[in-house]
Amino acid sequence: MPNTTDLTDVERTVVSLNAPSGRAIEADVVRTGSGPRVVFLHGLVGLNEHWEDVVSRVRHRGECVTLEVPLLELRGEDCSLWSVVQMTTQFLDRHLEGPSILVGNSFGGHVALRIAHSRPDLVQALILAGSSGLIERTMVKGAPVRPSKDWLEEKIGELFYDKSNMNPDDVGRAHKLLNERGGARAMVKLSKTARRDNMTDDLGDIDCPTLLIWGKQDVVTPPSAGQGFTELMPNARIVWLDDCGHAPMLESPVPFAESVETFLIELKGRDA
Repeated sequence: MPNTTDLTDVERTVVSLNAPSGRAIEADVVRTGSGPRVVFLHGLVGLNEHWEDVVSRVRHRGECVTLEVPLLELRGEDCSLWSVVQMTTQFLDRHLEGPSILVGNSFGGHVALRIAHSRPDLVQALILAGSSGLIERTMVKGAPVRPSKDWLEEKIGELFYDKSNMNPDDVGRAHKLLNERGGARAMVKLSKTARRDNMTDDLGDIDCPTLLIWGKQDVVTPPSAGQGFTELMPNARIVWLDDCGHAPMLESPVPFAESVETFLIELKGRDA
């Protein structure tokens, strides 16, 4: 399998998405590779760059598109799971042609599930890692209005089985965003809207091929959540990653990418 984190031949653009309030939200998009389209959706404090190790290893199997929506900058009625679902659906519908394979981590997985349920015509298959939507332990309970770096380091560290895999730059970036006016409130509000949207009764309607890649040591969406998705979704299977927490694309990028590649090969075989 190719193993390079030097992403060359990439296209970087900014797209404008219409939020429910009518406000234009600018989202960063990165494209690379060729083949069936694979769209990567990040979590609450995620970035496009968090997918780079995986993308560098699978771009020979598909056209990889990472979409970064500035979640912590959303305010008012725009700050909800449903708003992000609406804007992401808009991106898929207006800027891409035909159905895509959606890859989502945490909040991004929940967004992918909602799109697969409401707009199955846009979704060829799903790959979910630590997705919310079923069982989720909140990480923002008791979050201060202006969280300190120490508080954030502790909370972000909980996403990892091995805290040495945590990037200090992510702590600094989160500290800056959450200390801007409304940043911390946005994170809490987005988290609450996701936890209130339990998909137990809807998962049986999502029949596209689905791969779950789950860290055995995930304390946010525990293994019981991954197992629950597998049991409720008619066409799902799960790959377990040992010594891995809530962000397997960062903590275990090689086995994560290998699982994605195997799944893409399987999908190609189904379509042949």
